[in-house]
Amino acid sequence: MTYVIIKVMKTSFQKSAYFLLLPAFLTFFSCAARIDGSLSANGSAALSVNISLERGVTALIQRMSAAGGQPSNDTSNILDSSSISKSMSASPGITSANFKNTAAAAIEGQIRISKINEFLSASNNRGFITFDQEKSGGKCVININRKDGPKILEHLSIEISDYLNALMAPIATGEEMTKSEYLELVASFYNKAISDEIASSRIRASVDFPGTITKASGGTFSGKKANFNIPLLDLLVLETPLVFEVTWN
Repeated sequence: MTYVIIKVMKTSFQKSAYFLLLPAFLTFFSCAARIDGSLSANGSAALSVNISLERGVTALIQRMSAAGGQPSNDTSNILDSSSISKSMSASPGITSANFKNTAAAAIEGQIRISKINEFLSASNNRGFITFDQEKSGGKCVININRKDGPKILEHLSIEISDYLNALMAPIATGEEMTKSEYLELVASFYNKAISDEIASSRIRASVDFPGTITKASGGTFSGKKANFNIPLLDLLVLETPLVFEVTWN
């Protein structure tokens, strides 16, 4: 296990650009993330994303970049908004992705999705999101499990898959472990500050749906809007699958 991690990290160090190509869904890292969006009856969607890395992870990326040969006085953005836009725009189901830097370790931008059920899906179009709209109403289900986690990351970006392997996240490795075991692993391999940031980070999302919501498992709702407050640790470890189901009239 340790040998594999070191090997992945060594490869990543040799490719410092990896740490400038973290895609828009940096909700996978220790960060503050806010997603606001709307889903249309035809399955298209628009998302507004705001992300800022926490101090510990920012320092970790800087150390990794320095180990990869990037000068220690380099003032380039830790999150490269133009590279992130390009990477996300090439992902399955995405019409466009445009981001800008609000700080060296913070970005904001918009993502437009043509068909939500094809978002980051495999070639057989079986994605982790299902969407159905009938005359009487509709349903959208998001199901992320440890088996499909690595596949989702592959379709998102090979760079982020390598990065999360370096962070030993089960969503990337597929390894079975509990949340407490993962935090202990991160603390021992990096430091406790990083594991504490991961433990306290949350993903907050607010989405408008095509009709009046009648159910929002895993979140709260009012009218057409559903709100979700997801611990980052739950997503990284996937000790149990993350399932969110929203139905509307």
